[in-house]
Amino acid sequence: MAKLVSKIYGDALFETAIESGRLDEYFEEAKMLLQVILSNEDFCRLMNHPKVSQEEKIAVTEKCFEGQISKEMLGLMNLIITKDRFSQMGDILQNFLAQVKEYKNIGLAKVSSPMELTEAQKDRIKAKLLETTKYVEFEIEYEIKPELIGGLVIRIGDRVVDSSIKTKLQGLSRDLSKIQLKAGE
Repeated sequence: MAKLVSKIYGDALFETAIESGRLDEYFEEAKMLLQVILSNEDFCRLMNHPKVSQEEKIAVTEKCFEGQISKEMLGLMNLIITKDRFSQMGDILQNFLAQVKEYKNIGLAKVSSPMELTEAQKDRIKAKLLETTKYVEFEIEYEIKPELIGGLVIRIGDRVVDSSIKTKLQGLSRDLSKIQLKAGE
């Protein structure tokens, strides 16, 4: 249910941004709001606290964000507070940001490697991703996973390219066990 709600609100914000010609403005505001939500536990606790009235929560958002974000984005926040869904605000913003990035052909990739990659390696990965996909830009998150032994695992949405040695060894192990089964028959 929560995913559906964040999709509905995220879709509505995206459609409003497109129709009003303010996609870039809303995109920047959504990034800023998401940063506030992700980095400020006290603010989120206050906005989700059941003993704080909706009126008080709206007053807090207006005091904190008026003049910082558009009245439409502030109105969305207040609507979400009124519907008692502030706990989903982060998901709503992430849904919207993902839609904007897809609309602008900005790919999101997660690259796992067994060790820290050099800037030159990162540049080659980015160039290869741009060459082999429809995207014109990439935001890449890098993570170190020593258990991969070597190679890379690249995730773009629901697609995975796994060239890690760990996966290759697992595949060889499966192949060898099949051969042993056939030989033992």
